[in-house]
Amino acid sequence: MRCKRIILITLILIIALTGCKGNKDNIQDPDINKPIDEHVKEEEDIQQDEIVKIDPIEEKIKSMSLDEKIGQLIIIGFDGTNITEDIIKTIENLKVGGFILFSRNLVDENQSLKLLNDLKEANLSNDIPLFLSIDEEGGTVSRLPKSFTRLPSAAKVGNKEDKEISYRFGRILGERVKSLGFNMNFAPVLDINSNPNNPVIGNRAFGSTVGSVVDSGISVMLGIREAGLIPVVKHFPGHGDTDVDSHISLPKVDKDIDELDSFEIVPFKEAISEDVDMVMVGHILYPSIDNELPATMSEKIIQGILREKLGYEGVVVSDDMTMGAIVNKYSLELGVLSFIKAGGDIGLVCHGNDTPEKVINKLIEAVEDGSLSEDDIDKKIYRILKLKEKYKLKDEKIEEIDINSLNEETKELINQINR
Repeated sequence: MRCKRIILITLILIIALTGCKGNKDNIQDPDINKPIDEHVKEEEDIQQDEIVKIDPIEEKIKSMSLDEKIGQLIIIGFDGTNITEDIIKTIENLKVGGFILFSRNLVDENQSLKLLNDLKEANLSNDIPLFLSIDEEGGTVSRLPKSFTRLPSAAKVGNKEDKEISYRFGRILGERVKSLGFNMNFAPVLDINSNPNNPVIGNRAFGSTVGSVVDSGISVMLGIREAGLIPVVKHFPGHGDTDVDSHISLPKVDKDIDELDSFEIVPFKEAISEDVDMVMVGHILYPSIDNELPATMSEKIIQGILREKLGYEGVVVSDDMTMGAIVNKYSLELGVLSFIKAGGDIGLVCHGNDTPEKVINKLIEAVEDGSLSEDDIDKKIYRILKLKEKYKLKDEKIEEIDINSLNEETKELINQINR
């Protein structure tokens, strides 16, 4: 009897211990029961998150030398209709961000195509593609070869008061320019032609009222962009109420910020609301805002008004810094440096064989003496590289051009405007 009782107690203890062991096995990290492929997926998600956080533009900037960065801050012009050894050396040694071509460079469509292809080929040793730009507005400001049928002036387009026609004008303008290999056009003009004595704007403007310039100018900008070309609106904060040609000397406009804000600046606000890629600042003195420096050298205007007040975050380019408005009073190098320090990104240097090197040396010197921050330069380079990436710029050759089709389309538009 006693033996049976011992056996019974032993069995009870065995059962109890077995139950405890089972409970302990069940108290586990729930992840242990997950299939292996779920763990792998979680690790892949973590790795993917880490990849997303890496900004390729920032990584590119980290790999660039100071010389390479400074070169991106200028677009230059040159004389002649062929690429020369000096131009090749400028590309290779100065790493310039781009070129602007004028009528002096462009003879006919075949020569123009070859020149642009040669510039692209010369830049293949550099990692960053070139901005290849032109002033092609239509009317009197037309740089394309004479084999292109001439487009009418902005004033004639604006007089139609038809956004569809303006948009088509911009698209055809862009297609013509892009056909040769350009990727940027310094157009449209968003100045309001409010001063009848203005010697430099006139029929380059779409009209003399805010509404006419906004309606036609912004439509043209969108048309240029639709053609795959970078449009550049100009001349901020407004060149329409001047009576002096800034190519010769410095114009002055006696308006305060409230007056500008309700008139001259309105078209630029509209362009910014449409995500304009680049804004050109003009050489005009506004004494009530900055009584010492023209807009292109004024931090109060570029940083204070364009960047902070209007919230513009895109690329800012200067008007040609070799114009009389600047070089008659300042050295070219100081002018470009002041523009860059004031909030600008790209200095336009259209004339002079030795001027690009002088400008670049001045900018490097400013970084080395601490008056220009390399961190600030990196922000400018980021905007520039982001724009080049947005338009997928590549130094690829264009083999041929169908100028007959472009001219036919241009003639159809002219007929539509003349009706």
